Amino acid sequence: MKKSLAAAVGALTAGALVAVLAACGGGEEAGAGTLRVGTLSDSKPNAYQENGVFTGFDNELLKAIAANQDLKLEFVSTEFSALLSQVASGKFDIGSSAISQTDERRKTVDFSAPYNYQSLGIEARDGTGITDENSLTGKRIGVVQGTVSDSWLASNAPAAKAVRFPQDAATLAALKTGAIDGAIFDQATAEDYAAKNPDAKLKVVKAITTTIPHGFAVRKGNTELAGKINAGLKAVIADGTWEKVHQRFEPNAPVPADFKAGQR
Repeated sequence: MKKSLAAAVGALTAGALVAVLAACGGGEEAGAGTLRVGTLSDSKPNAYQENGVFTGFDNELLKAIAANQDLKLEFVSTEFSALLSQVASGKFDIGSSAISQTDERRKTVDFSAPYNYQSLGIEARDGTGITDENSLTGKRIGVVQGTVSDSWLASNAPAAKAVRFPQDAATLAALKTGAIDGAIFDQATAEDYAAKNPDAKLKVVKAITTTIPHGFAVRKGNTELAGKINAGLKAVIADGTWEKVHQRFEPNAPVPADFKAGQR
């Protein structure tokens, strides 16, 4: 499951700072020179929509990178299972959604330098008997199709009954109603669901930390855009912006050494 970190960050000169266009929803056509960003609308705290604005750790970090590199963005909602193929086809210029950089995904798209690491959480309702991966045998466990949660479940609890959904919202709804016994989410997302749904008596029974890096996805061969993202990422890590965005959305998660101010 664990992958080595490929930390190659390119160096480009930052352009003049301009305002970032954070468009809402995708109903409006992007203007000339505007990059279309495929993202999610329901995956807190990484990528979601609130009061008509796309936000979350990944999206706010991308906005800061774009400002540093004089890039304009339009955010558009999609389903995770379709996101990488949509980046590969050119429908979106960038994919932003806590995307783990796996060897299989690198066959479809290229990635920016890492900007975070993947952590998962096993979530269940009280009384299901789920405590860790060893207790998932025979249980109906929800995952979002095509995510690391999906592949992790197949590899680490093959005797579980995987129930695949197109997005987090559908998975959470099934968990709350008892249609599934448990679910695997990003750890921060799982903790957010438990805190905000007290009546459902949800609990993150185990957190799984990996060394799989997250990256922004771009079309294969688009080295110019990847280089600009990497240069902007390097700048926002060095000046402490990364840590500020992380504190805003994931205050309880430790800051990896790679992303502390001044590290790049």
